[in-house]
Amino acid sequence: MADSIEKSEDQWKDILTKDQFIVLRQKGTEAPFTGKYYANKEKGIYLCAACGQQLFSSDAKYDSGTGWPSFFKPITEDKVSLKEDHSHFMERTEVVCSRCGSHLGHVFDDGPEPTGKRYCMNSISLDFKKEE
Repeated sequence: MADSIEKSEDQWKDILTKDQFIVLRQKGTEAPFTGKYYANKEKGIYLCAACGQQLFSSDAKYDSGTGWPSFFKPITEDKVSLKEDHSHFMERTEVVCSRCGSHLGHVFDDGPEPTGKRYCMNSISLDFKKEE
């Protein structure tokens, strides 16, 4: 990707909080129902907390009951990259920011129409820009 962002892990440590670094760069997960955006109902755009790339619209957000912000699609497919994840004795699909490679969450095939997808994201991986 032409506008990709590459930084060393030490550079990421300098710009992210400790908790953000654990999730975004070390593929951690925040506890359910604790993130600042899981119950957010405001209109706007969700951005990557590491690099600011626009990822999801509030128009695609829904309450999945899981305790994490969930979306049925990204703004455009090229905003995220999908990777196989075999950690924790599970087979899942990891979602990362296509611009900086930061871990956002996972995508599952149990979401609502029209896509049937549930992009289950960590609030700490996101920033929110409220619609004016």
